[in-house]
Amino acid sequence: MSGGPPAAGTGRARRLRALVVKETIQVFRDPSSILIAFVLPLILLFLFGYGVSLDANRIRIGLVLEDNTPDAFGLAVAFTNSRFFDTTVARDRRSFEDDLVAGHIRGIVVIPADFAGRLARGGEAAPIQVIADGTQPNTAVFVQNHVQGVWNNWRQQCAVECRTVGSEAIGVESRFWYNEQLLSRNFLVPGSVAIVMTLIGTLLTALVIAREWERGTMEAMLATPIGVPELLAGKIVPYFGLGMASMAVCTTIAIVLFEVPFRGSIPGLVAVSAAFLCPALGQGYLISAVTKDQFVASQVALYTGFLPAMLLSGFVFEISSMPEVIRILTYVVPARYFVSSLQTLFLAGDVWALLWPKLAVMLGFGVLFFAIALRSTRKRLD
Repeated sequence: MSGGPPAAGTGRARRLRALVVKETIQVFRDPSSILIAFVLPLILLFLFGYGVSLDANRIRIGLVLEDNTPDAFGLAVAFTNSRFFDTTVARDRRSFEDDLVAGHIRGIVVIPADFAGRLARGGEAAPIQVIADGTQPNTAVFVQNHVQGVWNNWRQQCAVECRTVGSEAIGVESRFWYNEQLLSRNFLVPGSVAIVMTLIGTLLTALVIAREWERGTMEAMLATPIGVPELLAGKIVPYFGLGMASMAVCTTIAIVLFEVPFRGSIPGLVAVSAAFLCPALGQGYLISAVTKDQFVASQVALYTGFLPAMLLSGFVFEISSMPEVIRILTYVVPARYFVSSLQTLFLAGDVWALLWPKLAVMLGFGVLFFAIALRSTRKRLD
């Protein structure tokens, strides 16, 4: 009794499974894939976690103490005990001018000679002078704000204990949500994970598939009975798994080693990561299908994937502070939605009202890239 021909669906499933197995074996045999997927992410995480910091702690300043009264000494002690300043005390501001010009200190705080006298009169202001290094505007603003904070805290303490500055003290209790210690690492490390995923999804996929075009193995596969959608799925599925594995490694390092709080859920993290890998992998496959050359593919992936993810995603630079034209341009960068989603998951939790729109946008970019990639791949050798 002879059976009928195998179903077309069964044949497609067998071909797809064979392609996935073949590509998976090739991934693990290729040292560059392992290097980009696991070694390079570790290097980037260590660089961003330890080497890049936006925290302004222990700023070096010079404190000029021109007044010898107890009030002036008390304020000087407040500056030396501040965790924000590394304070050096002198009697003359000229002692610090050369250090400020050379960049050895970032600011000079002057407590004038008539400080205590003005303070005792009550109705008259008792100003202190702050001279900051304007060559680094952000640090200069930090110096100004932290000096103001030390001054306000000292006034409140003096009002309560000494009763020399006013008769009433107003206490201000600050509370910061989501990142209580104001550590830049807590939002830089999740953002760096997005950069790592961009490298794996876009750069690695573009290089590996372009290499097959160069070696002629892609033409050999196109000569087989497989269809273009099967070829695309067979190429993408192993790198999708590789990206998710790398994501798991990066998340574990971020939580265990860098102690970044993770307030979201694993399903939420998986959903966000999978949604971002769709446009990343689609962009990488599209680049390789159009260029068919490793060098050109690497350059295109660098300029259209890695650099926009680094500069225009909000990873380091606030999007709200960018010019309007650049802000509009960030809307077409998929990493923008991934970075903010990761920061939401790590610091705030599963806020699905914020996550769902970003998931939809990332999946929309993925569908667009894959659709263009399918039209760009033809089963002919031209």
